[in-house]
Formats: sequence, structure tokens, C-alpha cells
Amino acid sequence: MSNKQNIETLSWVEEECFARSRLRMIDQTLLPVQLKQIDCRTIETVWEAIKMLRVRGAPAIGIAAAYGVCIGLQPLFTDGNIPDEETFFAKLYESVRYLAASRPTAVNLFWALDRMKELAESYRGKKSVTELADLLLAEAKAIHEEDRRICRAIGRYGAELVKDGASLLTHCNAGGLATADYGTALAVFFAAQEAGKKIHVFADETRPLLQGARLTAWELLQHGIDVTLICDSMAAMVMRQGKIDAVFVGADRITVNGDTANKIGTYSVAAAAKTHGIPFYVAAPVSTFDLTLAEGSLIPIEERDPKEITHSFGTQTAPDGVRVYNPAFDVTPAPFITGIITEFGVISPVNTETIAGTVGKNRGKVTL
Repeated sequence: MSNKQNIETLSWVEEECFARSRLRMIDQTLLPVQLKQIDCRTIETVWEAIKMLRVRGAPAIGIAAAYGVCIGLQPLFTDGNIPDEETFFAKLYESVRYLAASRPTAVNLFWALDRMKELAESYRGKKSVTELADLLLAEAKAIHEEDRRICRAIGRYGAELVKDGASLLTHCNAGGLATADYGTALAVFFAAQEAGKKIHVFADETRPLLQGARLTAWELLQHGIDVTLICDSMAAMVMRQGKIDAVFVGADRITVNGDTANKIGTYSVAAAAKTHGIPFYVAAPVSTFDLTLAEGSLIPIEERDPKEITHSFGTQTAPDGVRVYNPAFDVTPAPFITGIITEFGVISPVNTETIAGTVGKNRGKVTL
């Protein structure tokens, strides 16, 4: 039985005055102990929420950034003020640059910001600045709503790959907390469950910030899915023991040839799956493909604060003065990936040609 609480990861709180509306989100740094919503009323709070992983997951980051652009424009409209066009666009570009600096790897962030900027530019000189602000807010809401439909489509296609009684493994969190609805990789599990299939999921804890333990295990329990939490270092052994039928993960950026950046540790899981002959699937919308990058070595990899490792959750676990390397993501080579599940179907085999056939043909289309 599901214990799911009906609280959206992200929501726009509409006030009569545009300048007083705000972005509300679950603070994911507090889960699973505390389920708390926070309001972002300034662009600085949106930036901080993205940077500090209060909101995380490539699609959710993109949605938050789109709303963040609107919040960045709000000071121009306080107290009944109406800015001139030049001031409006200067603030727009400043907001886009600022939000783009929050995290470097998840391409949905830049995709959403570009979409907002390009929309405004397409109406420059044709609409008043008040109308432009309304159009940008409508675009942010459209990005939000489109992602709901994308999640459902990914779930439907992915569920077809899951056999009744299957035991599956996932790494990090690619569920409702990372998107507008019920996720990408986890959407596969939820859709399989809704189709009447019985499944069991092993969730890697996902060091150093434990997104698998704190978030994925919590989400799966909320949906009544049978889940077992394991340490990251246990995944290969569990595969060798024959307990895993397939692996499903999300993605933060996918290059033209199919190389995929996802949370650190994903590459290890993919390598172990390949060694043991286990299908390894990536679930991601077409907006996660970066068609400007030929292969994975070109993906910028975020490096985070060493204290995430040496002082995990406030407790010192390493000696003072030790050097730390803390990349937030790694890249799984395309040959390790059985298929990429998108809202337009499953890309398999994963290579430049098959990606071009799906992504190139459907880029910019909206899933119904």
C-alpha cells in the first residue's frame, strides 16, 4: 500500500502581484528525517537551492532555473514600477548568467535558461515588458508541465523492459524528487507497479551525500515498492549472486555518441553490470542530450566541497589535512549502456546514428 504524501517537489505560488509570487520546493537536504517546504523569493535563494542540492536532479534543476529567471526579474516590477526594455533585457541576461553558474554538469539547467532567453528575444520590440514577463512565467510553467508528461512517457516505455517478478538496481535518485512528476529511472518502477508487475529494487546508498539512501529509498517506500538499501560497494557482489535482472539510472548529460554523465558511482555500476551480462538502462528526456558534445570526455564535471567526504553530515570521518578528490559525477561509456529510455521510445543500440534518429528528429517536440 502506498504511503505517498501529495507534496510537489516544485510549485509556483501565484500571488495577485507578479513581484510577490514565489517558487516553493521540498528541501531535499532534510529528507528522509524531515519533509519541509521552503519558499524562494529571490534569485539568490534559487541559486543557493540549486548549488546546495535543496533541489537536485537534472529536470528539476531546469524547472527551478526557469522559475528563477522570473524571480530575477521581479525587483524591476516592485511598487508598480515598469522598467524600460533595455533595463528589462539587461536584468534578464544577468539572471541567466547568474543561474548558469550554480552547477556545471546537468545540461537541463542550460537548456531551460536558453529556452527562456530565446523566448524573450523572439518577442523583443513586439511585446511590452509586462507582457514579456507574463510570457516568461508561462514558459516556465510550460517547462514544468511538459516534464510531467515526459516522466509518464518514459515510465511507459521503460516498464515494457521490466519482467514481472524482476529484481532491479538503481543508483542515486531519479524519481519524483528529481523531476516534476514521478521521475525518469524511478518512473520505470512506478509504471511497472501500476501495470500490475511485482518488482523488487536494490537502491545503492550513493556516497558521499547518500541520495539513494535518503531520497530513493524514501520515495520507493512512499509508493509501496519493495526496496532493499545497499552500500555502493555491494552492488557488484549482489550482481554476482544473481540478484539483479537489470539496472536503471537517470542522467545529467548525454553526448552525441551516447556517453552519459550521472551521479558519481554510476560508471562502477555499469562496468559491473557489463561484466555480469546484466542490462544497463539510462532513463532521460531528450533535453538531457547535449548535441554540442561529441563524447563524454568533453562533459564538464562538477567538483564539490571536500567536507562532503571528510565531514559527512557534520561528523568528521577523515583526518585533518588529508587531500580529497570529490567529483559529483562520472561518465559511463556508450558501449556499457543497453538502451536509453526517452519520452519518444528506447534508443538501442546506443550510438551516434540511433541517437540522431530519435533525438534529432524529436528535439523541441512536446510529448502528449
